Amino acid sequence: MIEVYSWATPNGHKVHIMLEECGLPYRAHAVDIGAGDQFKPEFLAISPNNKIPAITDPEGPGGKPLHLFESGAILLYLAAKTGRFLPDELAAKYEVLQWLMFQMGSVGPMLGQAHHFRIYAPEKIPYAIDRYTNEAKRLYGVMNKRLAKSKYIGGPEYSIADIAIFPWLRSWKNQGIAWVDYPHLKGWFDEIAARPAVMRGVEVLADLRKPVTDDKAREMLFGKTQYQAR
Repeated sequence: MIEVYSWATPNGHKVHIMLEECGLPYRAHAVDIGAGDQFKPEFLAISPNNKIPAITDPEGPGGKPLHLFESGAILLYLAAKTGRFLPDELAAKYEVLQWLMFQMGSVGPMLGQAHHFRIYAPEKIPYAIDRYTNEAKRLYGVMNKRLAKSKYIGGPEYSIADIAIFPWLRSWKNQGIAWVDYPHLKGWFDEIAARPAVMRGVEVLADLRKPVTDDKAREMLFGKTQYQAR
């Protein structure tokens, strides 16, 4: 049984979806990032960057327990463990991996900034809102162009690239996106959203998540607590 320490966020849902798709038994442990659970010593012991998700696999390589943090690394590990959602053939594998890196280096960070400045920032800064909204639109355009000629993000087969990107696009409204501008991406999005494993994955811990409206949650997520040495 894989132990998953997570929350109902895009990065958390990547791993929830992957586990559901692979059919691996797992147990989800809520790490309430609005309450500061991510700073507890027991969580930092497996996720030193105080970010969700993290996993413990008691049956890791060589039969020894393995602790992992960083959602992209977890997806790669689960793909290797199960032999699913990452091609064996070298060229096809790196075609998928480049799009996984695209998610980790661009989609996640840039859409996260769009969420922050459009929704959460206490001061609405037009420059920041315009910068990250325009970058979100650019990234959606890159993906739309890719899907005009490829069935899936990483190539002809569904892969960890699709699993990594999909949860971030569920908040398209908050990113200032109009789907009419990205028809190929919208078709892909609807297909992925209808997968039974995806539908199960995005429900994991979702009933526990609350809107970020109180000062304590804002401090835990965006305030000086983030920057304290631990």
